[in-house]
Amino acid sequence: MSDKMEVPLDMLVLQEMQLLLAEKRTTLSTLRTGIAIFAFPLSVLSVLIATSKSYEIHEVWHWLLPLLFLNLGLIALAVYLILHALHRLRHYNRLIAQYKHQHARLRKLLA
Repeated sequence: MSDKMEVPLDMLVLQEMQLLLAEKRTTLSTLRTGIAIFAFPLSVLSVLIATSKSYEIHEVWHWLLPLLFLNLGLIALAVYLILHALHRLRHYNRLIAQYKHQHARLRKLLA
């Protein structure tokens, strides 16, 4: 009787763990997106600095100012995505550790 109750419980625990691991993968994807968004403004600014001898800043200021504001917005978005993803990643890691602590079968699978 006890073995029959263990099988559905094991399936439920494994399905919950699959859900947590899927959420963790989604969080890692968000982290990767934040890093990619952060890299774009840095590359734009490095191109502007590398080509700065080709133009006079006071002549192109009306183009540079909106570009700098756009870069600041992208940097702010990237920082938000990265911090939010790191926070969620810690949360999911704690939940996975709790499940591993509570269930011996998960300790074997996720060693």
